[in-house]
Amino acid sequence: MSDSAATPDKPTDQPQAAKEAPAKAAPAKAKPPKPEDKPFAEFVPQLLIPALAKEIESYGGPAPALELEQAAMPVVGETCWQIRGELPGDRRFWLCFTKDNIQAPKTFAIAESGAPPSLLESFLIDEKRITLALLVSRTVQRLNGQKWLGPN
Repeated sequence: MSDSAATPDKPTDQPQAAKEAPAKAAPAKAKPPKPEDKPFAEFVPQLLIPALAKEIESYGGPAPALELEQAAMPVVGETCWQIRGELPGDRRFWLCFTKDNIQAPKTFAIAESGAPPSLLESFLIDEKRITLALLVSRTVQRLNGQKWLGPN
């Protein structure tokens, strides 16, 4: 047997560094927080309302009037947080949050030509995770379904 062969009594001639644990990997960079992780009071006015206004305007109409307020929910009167929106032609909509949390149950109501809203719809009830993009796209999809956006 040669001198360089490893035996239970005799270790191989490997450098000391190779015998130690592998070199430490560079620390993983922390992922930036998701926009949806912001507190409700920051997320809605700073991110959701501007994104919603921009998307609605992309259909070629004027900027909608959008306001976050805590007020009576249309139809049922229960106090909630809501984005109240107004579009040309006295068209109004309400995106209501039952709690100050975007993951909380949501409802949607609409009203045309100064009439009071008469129907409150569940909104995004089957979604597991609510995101900024989802809130914007589904709100705009709902408004476009009413033929309130663009040249419908």
